[in-house]
Amino acid sequence: MALRIRLRRPAGPATPVPDTGASPPPGDATMSDAAGPARPASRTRRVAGAVLTGLAALLVVAALVAPDRLADVGPAAVLRIPVEALVAAALLLVLPARFRRPVAVALGAVLGLLTVVKLLDAGFRVARDRPFDVLLDWGLFDDGFGYLTDSAGRAGAIAAAVGVVLLVVGLPVLLALAVRRLARLLARHRTGAVRVVAALAVLWLGCALFGVRLAAGAPVADRSATGLVAAHAGQVRAGLRDRAAFAGEMTTDAYRDVPGDRLLTGLRGKDVLVAFVESYGRDAVEDPALAPGVNAVLDDGYRRLREAGFDARSGFLTSPTFGGGSWLAHATLLSGLWIDNDQRHRDLLAGDRLTLNGAFHRAGWQTVGVLPAATQPWPEGKFFGYDRYYDAEKLAYQGPKFSYAPMPDQYTLATFQRRERDRPHAPLMAEIPLVSSHSPWSAIPKPVPWDAVGDGSVFHTASTSTGGSRDVVQRDTAQVRDDYRHSIEYSLGTLVSYVLTYGGDDLVLVFLGDHQPNASVTGEGAGRDVPITIVAKDRAVLDRVAGWGWQDGLRPGPNAPVWRMDTFRDRFLAAFSPAH
Repeated sequence: MALRIRLRRPAGPATPVPDTGASPPPGDATMSDAAGPARPASRTRRVAGAVLTGLAALLVVAALVAPDRLADVGPAAVLRIPVEALVAAALLLVLPARFRRPVAVALGAVLGLLTVVKLLDAGFRVARDRPFDVLLDWGLFDDGFGYLTDSAGRAGAIAAAVGVVLLVVGLPVLLALAVRRLARLLARHRTGAVRVVAALAVLWLGCALFGVRLAAGAPVADRSATGLVAAHAGQVRAGLRDRAAFAGEMTTDAYRDVPGDRLLTGLRGKDVLVAFVESYGRDAVEDPALAPGVNAVLDDGYRRLREAGFDARSGFLTSPTFGGGSWLAHATLLSGLWIDNDQRHRDLLAGDRLTLNGAFHRAGWQTVGVLPAATQPWPEGKFFGYDRYYDAEKLAYQGPKFSYAPMPDQYTLATFQRRERDRPHAPLMAEIPLVSSHSPWSAIPKPVPWDAVGDGSVFHTASTSTGGSRDVVQRDTAQVRDDYRHSIEYSLGTLVSYVLTYGGDDLVLVFLGDHQPNASVTGEGAGRDVPITIVAKDRAVLDRVAGWGWQDGLRPGPNAPVWRMDTFRDRFLAAFSPAH
């Protein structure tokens, strides 16, 4: 017979409750006889709930106050009161219950997206020494995937891409859940929450008025999230204004209509090579840990070149980019316009600006582009107007890759020499980016005899050295810097060897860096200057640039002149062309 339990009320009939024989639900407060097993379960849930709430609060505060510079990460960075949290808490406290949850979820999702932008800012400050450009930088992710594929392999690149996607999706979801949980806590403890928020608001205001700081640059009264939004909104406005300003700059060109017979007469009969040395920055010749080895290569190279009858002058140019974006530097030098973002680069390519290549072509030179890292179609070649263009496929390299670099600089120069300069030819103007010194600097070729280069198969043998581990990831900063130094020494040594082997009386070589290496080598806040050098055997060529004030040798000293890179085209054309 089933047992029935009746609960008496002060009035009204008793309500029968059937006994199903099932165990009472955990934590059911009406089942006093189940107090033994229910209390531990209820206590566990309360502890778990408190932990989750604490983690939610920590995640929200960390997202609000975390710095956008890796150098600022530390205890002082999180011991702050974010005004945005106080405003959000006040808003959730006054909202009706039906609006509280959707608003909390929306606030959390927005905070998650802002956190993603903050992480991008931190990464771009290391890689490019600037914050992420929310208007222009999205296209760089495709380039970044290609870089990772070339440097660390496709599996590593895919793993990194998956991790980024999970982060971008996961942070807004996690923060939305966290803010929703905190909103429920505020609603359950409204009176206490109002008092806490009011007290923290007074404390925030006091700290703001008196400028209280726990550490330099870390005010207790924090409003960095608001500042982040304002900075990127201003960035978008500035980008839109810049496009209009750049359109005006492109129409101003003193050499636009100068006829070919009035251009570059001081270089008639010369082969002119413009070589960009990847990541060759001012730190390479001035940093106490890097400069001794690099400068030894340059000084010994200058001595040997002088013995062979060559001379050189050197100075500095200020690059429009840092740590990457080589194409921006190439376009700046060749166009005479300041190309510091991809929107300017796209607008330049859509126009008809006379480039340095174009000036040589107009004056009768055969123009050649040699781009060993161009592994995909490169429409920019049409804008620069090369008569002949060699990408990675046309260079037909048969040896191994060296991390990012598809082929060694020595192979690039040897193939250019064999296909262009060894044959009877009209005067040449060639642009040659050299990429053996491209990050991540984990595999560095070893020079071989020039007559043994062939199709590059020789580099499959033991003629490969590394500055350290080949592993792209598992290296400390000291090892990365040392590997960078080795790569620059290799590229510069290869250029010197090329001139000594194939230079001749009619070669004029201009070589320069495209940008400084990233902050893992230079540290944050480094300058953007790069060395530039002109080498020639004909004394008349160097006499033409005597007024530049450049210093003797292959390396500029600390007091060498510094020009903006966009001024080089006009200075070069003026030096080697008659007045017009």
